[in-house]
Amino acid sequence: MHTHDTDIVAWAREQARLLRTGQFDALDIEGVAEEIEDVGKSEQRELESRMAVLLAHLLKWRYQPERRGNSWRNTIRAQRKGIERRLQKTPTLQADLRDGEWWDAVWDDALAQAGQEKGLEFPKTCPWTPEQITATDFFPDFGEME
Repeated sequence: MHTHDTDIVAWAREQARLLRTGQFDALDIEGVAEEIEDVGKSEQRELESRMAVLLAHLLKWRYQPERRGNSWRNTIRAQRKGIERRLQKTPTLQADLRDGEWWDAVWDDALAQAGQEKGLEFPKTCPWTPEQITATDFFPDFGEME
């Protein structure tokens, strides 16, 4: 039998086989539980990552109007689409959008991604609502937060 730490694919196949054949006493219960929890964490990480990329590009769009182009527009649209799909596939993640601590962490990630440009100062907290951020037609104008 393969162990969880040495070959995850072989281990997962073996656990699936044991489940399907009813050999529950041979299961690595703790390992299976950890992997199930990791699936949820992976979904959360993907939502966080997509949201941070989206916010970073919205910041760049807002603060660097002279550099706006199709590349940024396409990234914004792609991230919104990915976020929408993630929330449809995993509705439980909607709760994250109402969690202030989650937004703080995502905003910090977005600032780190967008903040690589010298001389730009961004707001300390996200100035947009979740509805604005995920709206397909929302692109922040330069004068909106003055």
